[in-house]
Amino acid sequence: MSLFTNFSKVSCDSVTSIAIGGFDGLHKGHQELFSRLDKGGAVLAIENNHMDLTPKRERENFCKYPFFYLELDSVMKLSGREFVELLEKTFVNLKRVVVGYDFKFGNNRSCDAIDLISMFAYEVVIVNEVKVDGISVHSRNIRNYIRLGEIQKANKLLGREYLIQGEIIKGQGLGMRKLYPTLNLEVKRYLIPNEGVYATTTKVDDKLYPSVSFIGHRVSTDGSFAVETHILIEDEDFSCEAAEIIFVEKMRDNRYFDKLEDLKAQISQDIADAKRALLL
Repeated sequence: MSLFTNFSKVSCDSVTSIAIGGFDGLHKGHQELFSRLDKGGAVLAIENNHMDLTPKRERENFCKYPFFYLELDSVMKLSGREFVELLEKTFVNLKRVVVGYDFKFGNNRSCDAIDLISMFAYEVVIVNEVKVDGISVHSRNIRNYIRLGEIQKANKLLGREYLIQGEIIKGQGLGMRKLYPTLNLEVKRYLIPNEGVYATTTKVDDKLYPSVSFIGHRVSTDGSFAVETHILIEDEDFSCEAAEIIFVEKMRDNRYFDKLEDLKAQISQDIADAKRALLL
């Protein structure tokens, strides 16, 4: 039984070049690796517990090459030489391996990209560090920016706008009755941005809508954690089971309001601010 999982119809025998890494986020650095693949290129994603920017197969949405998946636990005890032999045995026509400058492999991460050159019989391409505004394009830096709510900085490193997906669930119903109607999402696999209000785009029923989204604890009402998005187009009736929130800009932190009227006035201001941020 193969250790490699492949959801496409591409066979291992057709692969002539492969990029190896975790590839969480499919950011600008990852895209630089993909640019070095040839016509028979593929991506080998090493699966671990840190894939929360583009979890599981979401990575395939941002790359034109087919993906093969390999669980880290299944190979972490292999020596560097054994890992390379596994690649050569699986991809019998492999002639080029593309890795980043900080690539590590083998038991206890004992081997690096330079070691790969001596172990692999054909071409090894090592991609240098990619920087944006002097900041290293790395998944950990993107995660830090998202946790801090610095979404525009995260988006610069990603080369796109950060998004999360979730199932639409029943909210507290207060928005529809007394505030503004929202879609409430249950998000399980993605890294959630810092608490606050964001100018966003929301994808529902395969259509994109301008929106304003709230992430955090509803400190002014029931205190529970929520991911809510208000569509800035009236009279839309959604019957879908899932939605996608795409983050453009953080507008303010989460705040407590004594009166519901004050909260509603602030949301009205948030809507106006979101329209400006989204150039509406």
